Parts: sequence; structure tokens; C-alpha cells
Amino acid sequence: MRVKIPSSRMKATDYILNALLQEKLDHVFMVPGGLIDNFYPALCATPGIRPIVAAHEAGAAYMADGYARASGRFGACFVIGGPGVTNAVTALSAALTDQSPLFLLTGEVPTDWEGRGGFQDASAAGLNDVEILRPVTAYGYEVESPHLLHFHLRAALRQMMGARRAPVHLSVPVNVQTAEIAAPYEPLPSNYYLPRSLDEAATRACMEGLTVNNDKEAPRRIAILAGYGVERSGAAAALRAFAERYDIPVAATLRAKGVFPEDHPLSLGVFGYSGTRHACETLLSGEVEALIVLGSGLNQRDTMFWEKRFRPSHLLVQVDLDPGVIGKNYAVDVAVTGDCLSFLQKLAEAPETFANSLEDGRALRRQWLQAIRAKGPRLYEPENASSDATPIHPARAVAELRRVLPREGVLLVDSGAHRAFAGHYWEAYGPGRYISATNLGPMGWAIPAGIGARLARPELPLAVLTGDGCMQMHGMEVATAARYRVPMLFVVLNNRALGNVYLRARKMGPGPADLTEIPLKDWAAFGRALGAEGIVVERPEDLSAAFQRGLATPGPCVVDVRCGRDYATPVAPWTQAKQEWMDDE
Repeated sequence: MRVKIPSSRMKATDYILNALLQEKLDHVFMVPGGLIDNFYPALCATPGIRPIVAAHEAGAAYMADGYARASGRFGACFVIGGPGVTNAVTALSAALTDQSPLFLLTGEVPTDWEGRGGFQDASAAGLNDVEILRPVTAYGYEVESPHLLHFHLRAALRQMMGARRAPVHLSVPVNVQTAEIAAPYEPLPSNYYLPRSLDEAATRACMEGLTVNNDKEAPRRIAILAGYGVERSGAAAALRAFAERYDIPVAATLRAKGVFPEDHPLSLGVFGYSGTRHACETLLSGEVEALIVLGSGLNQRDTMFWEKRFRPSHLLVQVDLDPGVIGKNYAVDVAVTGDCLSFLQKLAEAPETFANSLEDGRALRRQWLQAIRAKGPRLYEPENASSDATPIHPARAVAELRRVLPREGVLLVDSGAHRAFAGHYWEAYGPGRYISATNLGPMGWAIPAGIGARLARPELPLAVLTGDGCMQMHGMEVATAARYRVPMLFVVLNNRALGNVYLRARKMGPGPADLTEIPLKDWAAFGRALGAEGIVVERPEDLSAAFQRGLATPGPCVVDVRCGRDYATPVAPWTQAKQEWMDDE
């Protein structure tokens, strides 16, 4: 039985911060501006909440996004309405497409200014922030009455943490900010953070499909594709236990990289974009008889362009909290609405006939795994990870960083060619240890998101892998890391180009290639100018020492790695699948 917090009157600004404290947030990311002036005294006087001032509203929202992904809670961002909102739109869009919970609070002009031509009026009668953000938020409302603040705040947070997590937005006029609120705030129940539900009839159907009966043999070549839902439901340990009990190989989507340790004997690695040889060739081999998809909507990148060969020969099971994604791209044999942990726990408690059927297939699956490994190395072109070439090969930089960053360390990866190299050559060993905005992929995301993630998990060493194009967009947030002395490593793969775009454009001729090239910049000097440490690395043998030095720095350090731009990214199977899709269409 939950105990209600006694009612006590407080200013709306204090009320909102008190609510965030009760939801166990300890940081708020912001850019100051006139329409949120009233929050400053409360932010400075609320123990347990630390305000972090970003260089740009997009940076503040990206920090909140990174904080949410690393903490398992949600992130909070405060900016002004109008230009503050429009600057944050891309950040909210990235959070929406990756189901990252983000609470955006914006200041608004007083209600008696609305529609009268007031400066920065973004109310419903002005620019209308709520409507601007409606496509990228699950809930948006302008709170024009202090009597409704408690209702809309909690409604927004509930919607944010729903079956499909998403950003939400409240616009709070300055006269409401200073009003007194009497209603108590009631924290969200714990199951909003770790939702538990399960279609038990569908789960039984899954077990029956994997069990020997009078009419058919049970499928033996069973594989699992683990998606983000495994991480969201806290099911990584249960997945490992289930896979180990029955010797079932496991692949992961890029969004879920690390939910199953990639050095585990049963790991196939990443399937889809920048996927490993073992995962891609196995799931498309036609040998898979039953495939259990855990918490993936089976989008383009998770299925190699909706590859027809992805569908197993006997049984496709899809498990997801959101029934709207089940069967969206593939007809499934068993559709299980529920969270991955509850599903795996139910399988662990399954009848003896089910367990015996899976036990009977273990020897065959062990032979199958041996045959998979015998076909070739886990990675495509593994020799790139030890290349001594100059300019430095990006795969070598990724491999050296992996050797230096402790096993429990966290890597945030930006958008560009470096994402392909990291997805392929980096090994992740636990949930939340590899974080990337995989669906929308805005450039520069990882730089501020890494700051938010490091503040959410200060006990874990953290590195950001980014590029020179990304640094041009959000590199100024290195100043934020320096201002707050956030100990983290920014690794810039400096190839003097918009890498992925360049690799396509160079085939079109020198003119198109020139459009994608970037003049050489000294990002280490840039970092030092902003208050961070800075190191330039031009030879592969110097990478390890530079990374070690950077990680030992008490604040942020920018390591400028001079890479070549003509090295092919490890996405040949993806490119082939894309071409086949286009030809087929």
C-alpha cells in the first residue's frame, strides 16, 4: 500500500523539481533564458538536483536523452519556448524513434500576453510550441492554470513511460511558474520503469511450437534475436540463463548490442547493419528452424532490409510490449504481447515436456555452432583491427580503444562511418554498455548524450566515439563537460570528410566528393581551447598510450585520431541486401 505524501503548498517551480527528485532524478539539463528565470532560485536551493547548463538547447536535450538511456529512469530538460523549442526538435525526434523517455519543460509568456504580439510568444495563440512538438512527443500541453499542473505533470510522465516510451512536453507560462500548488505529487509506480505483463496463452503456444508432439518433430536449430526490449525489461541475465541452459545461439540488433556478452561462446554478434559474419550468415542461411525475436520491431536495419531469408523455416516468435509492432513486417507464427523478462521467466518455469524437447536438441545445436565458426572468422576483414597503416585505420582505433576501456566501460557512438566500424569491431559485454541513436541517427548526438550518460552512471568509465563532421555540429558541448569537470574521453576519428557520404560521393567524381570533404581541423587544440585536455594521434602504435592518458585525466579529454577516409566500412552484406531490395522492388 502506497502512502500519500501530505499536501503542502509550494511554488510551481519547487513542486516540479520536488517531483523529479521523487522520481529519483539527480540532474536537470538546461539552457537559461528569460522564460525560465523563475526556476533558477529553486534549482540552486533544491538539494539532490544538479543543474547542468549546456551550450545549446539541442545539446541539453541530447544530454537528457543520454542520461535516460544510461540511468534506466528518464531525462529532464528545461529551455525557453520558441527558439529553445525549435532548437530541441531534432533531439526529441531521436529520442522518439529510439523510445528514449525525455521530459521537456519549456517556459512560456504570461497568459495575459498570449496572442498580443509579446516577445517570444510561443503559446497556442502565438508560435504554438505544443503543435510544433506534437509529431515528436507522446504528450504535450500548455498548463494555463496552476490548478491543473499536478494533473498534467503526472499525465505526461505516465505517457512518457508507457508501452512505447517517448518524449513528452509541458509548456508552463511564467505566471503559473510563480503560483502556489497545493496538490501532493505521487511518484509513478515502479512498474512504469520495469513494466511487467505477458500474454500467457501466446507463451504456451510458443512452448508448444518448440515441443515434440504426435504430429511433428520439434525444431532443433533454434536461435534468438535480442532487441532493445531485453534491456528495457532488465532481462539480460534471464536471456543468458535460458540460452546457456539449452545451448541456443543469440544474435542482437545494433540497438541492443551488449545485452548478450559478445565474447560469450553462444554469441553470434550483431545482425543487420554493420553486423558480424556469424550473425548475418546464420540468420540468413535457411538453416534456422525456429527464431525467437525478443523486443525488436524488426525494422529495416534489424532485418537487413526486411530480407526474406530472415524468416525461419518452421516457427517465428515475436515478443514485444507494443502489440503494434508485432507482425508489422513479417507474418509471425506466435505473437506474444509482453515484456521479455516475464516471457523468459515463464519459459524457465515451463513443463517438463518443453524442457526435455529443448534438452534433446542441445547436442545438435552445439554441432551447428561449431559448423558456423568453421565457415570463417566472426568478423569480416578482422585483420583491419590490427592494421599498421597510416593514416590510421578506423578499425584499429576501435580495437585499441576496446583494449584500453575497462570491460564495464560505456561507449557512446555517433552517426557516421565510425558507427559502422564500432558496430562491427567493438565488443560490448553488458546491457547499456554500448549506446547509440540507431534509428534517426543525428550527427553530433553522442557528444552531449555522453555527458548525460556519464553523469547518470559516474561509477563507470565512459568514452564517446565521434567524427569531425559530428564535432562541427555539437563539439561545443565539450565546453560543458569541461565546465563541470566530467571525466570522459572524446575520441574523434578525424578523416577530413563526412565519411559515409564521402564513400558514396567519391564514386560520382571529384566534384561530388569535394562536397563531402572537410578541411583538416585540430580537434585536440579545439578541446584545449574549451577547457579539456587534447591529444593528437597520427600513428597506430600511439593509440593505446593516448587513450590511457585520456582516461586518466580528471576531466574531459579530446583525442584527435587522424584516420584515412578511403577505408571501406564493414557493411558489405548490408549493401548487398539493399541492392537486392531495390532490384526486387
